[in-house]
Amino acid sequence: MKTVTLLLALVLMAGGLQAQKKKKKKKKGEEEIVVPVVPQNELDSFSYSYGIMLHNQFKSIKLEINPDMVINGFKHMSGDSAVLGDEESQKLVNDVFQAAQQRNRPASQQGGVQNSEAQAKAKAVAAENLAKGQAFLTANATADGVQTTASGLQYKVVKEGTGAKPKATDQVKVHYKGTLIDGTKFDSSYDRGTPAEFPLNRVIRGWTEGLQLMSEGSTYMFYIPFELAYGPNGRPPTIGPNSVLIFQVELLNIVPTP
Repeated sequence: MKTVTLLLALVLMAGGLQAQKKKKKKKKGEEEIVVPVVPQNELDSFSYSYGIMLHNQFKSIKLEINPDMVINGFKHMSGDSAVLGDEESQKLVNDVFQAAQQRNRPASQQGGVQNSEAQAKAKAVAAENLAKGQAFLTANATADGVQTTASGLQYKVVKEGTGAKPKATDQVKVHYKGTLIDGTKFDSSYDRGTPAEFPLNRVIRGWTEGLQLMSEGSTYMFYIPFELAYGPNGRPPTIGPNSVLIFQVELLNIVPTP
């Protein structure tokens, strides 16, 4: 909301408030009472209606206002005797309205500073994971027994089987263990005590490519770049953005088609 609009609204509100009431003494010595005034012309009706509209607007954002001081501000400005300058008044009005808007935002939209800090932290983590992952893969590519495919997938044969090799459309049964490059284990069928079964074309790209290199009965190590795993977003909370993944995979068998 622009400053000019806010100040204009307050000025018009002052005119409306003046049209809404006037003070009148019944008799000398008796208590002063306020007698409602009915709008007498178009200007009165407009001012009165605008006062109602502004009251509802202030009420909707839960903003308290002192009507008497609104009128005083209007009068003093008209008489060139205002105690606050234009810039000071504009800043104060803007600050109060912004604070009211912030208070009335849904919880999911609040905390802009905190959200910015969280985003900055997430970007830093992603950058750190990217740098560490690239350094790991560069060093690992020269390790004994490690081979690298055209896609960047790295693998090492732990045990070579003698069975058939699966196609991308096959369903396979495997045992596996997954870790991050720092050794943190995030998943293991061995720990669950039950092999996993899944269609080979329904898993991350590194698995789809890597398991087609294996024969039934084989055990391989896979070192999977983030592009062939869960990408720049990761899989929170266990797998961060740009994470290189390490899997030990044992291909038990290709599941027969019913």
